[in-house]
Amino acid sequence: MNLVSSDYASDCSVVTEQFRVHTGGMVARVFPEAVPDISTVASALADSSRAAMCAALMDGRAWTVGELGRYAGLARSTASEHVDVLVTHGLVHDIRQGRHRYIRLAGEDIARVVESLGVVARSPLPTPHSLSASRANANLREGRTCYQHLAGKLGVRLAEQLEEHEFIDSHCQVTNQGHRLFIQWGVPPKMLDTGRSCMDSTERRFHLAGPLGTGICKTLLDKEWLSRRGRTRAVRLTPAGRAALNDAGISLNCPTAVPEGAVAKLGQ
Repeated sequence: MNLVSSDYASDCSVVTEQFRVHTGGMVARVFPEAVPDISTVASALADSSRAAMCAALMDGRAWTVGELGRYAGLARSTASEHVDVLVTHGLVHDIRQGRHRYIRLAGEDIARVVESLGVVARSPLPTPHSLSASRANANLREGRTCYQHLAGKLGVRLAEQLEEHEFIDSHCQVTNQGHRLFIQWGVPPKMLDTGRSCMDSTERRFHLAGPLGTGICKTLLDKEWLSRRGRTRAVRLTPAGRAALNDAGISLNCPTAVPEGAVAKLGQ
């Protein structure tokens, strides 16, 4: 069965013939439409070392090439080559200050791509069979920054509680009482305009993203209601943070289940 119209096939044949003449007889592949070639970007991520680097950069901070190399278990020269690939494909920004070279993700859109690919990934990167690695993985699942907003069980539970207590609506937009609460917390007013949901790569449920998610996460960190676990992007709720959230009727203690069909909701 021919699934391509004769006119369409004819057009492609003409383009191919023109290209053959232009290149002196060499035949190059052509396609019916000039759609974005996502294969070039995908190739930049199709390496476990570069995938690990992008995951590290999801903490929203700038890393040196040496730090990324140590994180991925690479020599600095090899890490530099991998970073060059990520820079070339627009996935990270290269910031130079004197002799130092700082790398950070190219923006929230790139972070969203990385997190979304994590949702559909069938397996995580391998880690050592050790107690410390097991603890680090558990910490990352419990709470972490997803670029500039809160993710993991803490992030998912916070989004659920904010909606349950009507501080945000079902579309992640701030309600009147939510506006009062967030201003009281110290979230900048300009960051209260837009919120959106982001599918969490480990919990397979949604956490709060967008400017609202960024503003809340930054405020929680600035007030030390959340604290980072060392150099990683894992975070934990502090006693002061637990008390402040409890004052608003918000509890992050309950475990977050993974409902059937949660991944399918991502496309809705």
